Amino acid sequence: MTHILTVNPIELNKKVAEELKKQKLVQPTVWSKFVKTGHHKDRLPDNPEWWYARSAAVLRSVAKLGPVGTEKLRTKFGGRKRRGYLPGHFYKASGSILRKILQQLEKSGLIQQTQKGVHKGRILTPKGTSLLDKIAVQMSKQEHKDSQ
Repeated sequence: MTHILTVNPIELNKKVAEELKKQKLVQPTVWSKFVKTGHHKDRLPDNPEWWYARSAAVLRSVAKLGPVGTEKLRTKFGGRKRRGYLPGHFYKASGSILRKILQQLEKSGLIQQTQKGVHKGRILTPKGTSLLDKIAVQMSKQEHKDSQ
């Protein structure tokens, strides 16, 4: 878990997204080509592989914040909508996208539902932890090799 937090999160997300796509652990839904990622966005995502990138980001967020649910992730991935001459306003991200990604990650065995006291939500399984840790360790070894 500590390796996940020490490496560059952007690079980690890219590598995890490639791994999720390669192993077919998540699949974009049929409607994912046509949707915005939230009310605060004006356009569709530019990257055609955005579903895998968002899945990797959700997986890392579950590792960092878990137990976590859809509402907390909606807030995390939300943003400010600029409303012309009116003041900007914060809007949450799309719940459907995050819900489907969480369901797919759960189906592939990377996360599971749990309850810790009053907090209930999803946490990483050992399989999910090992996937993230393996990639993070490879990255830290590469960074160490590059710095010498």
